[in-house]
Amino acid sequence: MTTPHAAHGDHDHSGHDHAGHSHDGHSHGGLGHSHAPKDFGPAFALGTALNVAFVVVEAIAGFMANSMALVADAGHNLGDVLGLLMAWGASILVKRRATFNFTYGFGSSTILAALANAVLLLVAVGAIALEAVQRLIEPAPVVGSTMIIVASIGILINGFTAWLFMSGRERDVNIRGAYLHMVADAAVSFGVVLVGIALLLTGWDWLDPLVSLVVGGIIVWGTWGLLRDSIRLAMHGVPVNIDPGKVQARLAALPGVVSIHDLHIWPMSTTETALTCHLVMPGGHPGDAFIATAAKMLHDEFEIRHSTLQFEVSADAPCGLEHGCAPALEPMPHGH
Repeated sequence: MTTPHAAHGDHDHSGHDHAGHSHDGHSHGGLGHSHAPKDFGPAFALGTALNVAFVVVEAIAGFMANSMALVADAGHNLGDVLGLLMAWGASILVKRRATFNFTYGFGSSTILAALANAVLLLVAVGAIALEAVQRLIEPAPVVGSTMIIVASIGILINGFTAWLFMSGRERDVNIRGAYLHMVADAAVSFGVVLVGIALLLTGWDWLDPLVSLVVGGIIVWGTWGLLRDSIRLAMHGVPVNIDPGKVQARLAALPGVVSIHDLHIWPMSTTETALTCHLVMPGGHPGDAFIATAAKMLHDEFEIRHSTLQFEVSADAPCGLEHGCAPALEPMPHGH
């Protein structure tokens, strides 16, 4: 078990006692420190290489077979390559040490990458839908056998790439963005295979654009959660896995605490969460052991690794932010 370090801040001139600042599970080396998530670098490298190669093959085959479904899938795969590159770059930036200008490091880049990935997916679906509608109006002959062969390869490549990111999809929105891109591509490829089979059996060329629209709807449905969570994190909303009401209750129950206020919980990245809070303790500063205990509780129970606790002896102590102080939270359903 790692004992959190505790550093006392300067005395506050507005009546506050001390500020306890704790980071669970890391050492201080100058200003910068980081909590690196699992390294998905090899997964990004392999997934990007496979998808770049497949985009080239699929685009050529799509034009040769006159298949809108294949061309659309190639375009979607190209968008996913860009998405993978963005997510990969963010996963590298998040490991960089903090600087004097970026005192929290570069973890927020993972939030931006996840948001960009969600938007990119929706834009790609829009482009596919537009072309599919045009093909519905003016159907064109399609070579079904080529569609089946190429799209089957796509299922294997995209499915394998999605598997590379599966272990990180629940805990990291940035990795989930990469994972959903690959799952979406596998779904599109599967739809193309079905179209190819149907074309060989029926000769109905309009099935090609129709299935493109259906698959696009599936992608939108799967992307909506990623977009919602990414926007929430970008707006510094409390991560969905943390109930702020429970955090408030646990802090208020600490020995010597009579009330709390100015509780703020926000994401530093897609995997790191920070907290600041004012604790009213008439008995005065409780000492470093209290800070370490509180930090460990926040880490173990809520996965909050960066916590800053400010102690006050009176509830009447003025807040340093005239309009930015958060009131005590009312009980609320989790996730609202």
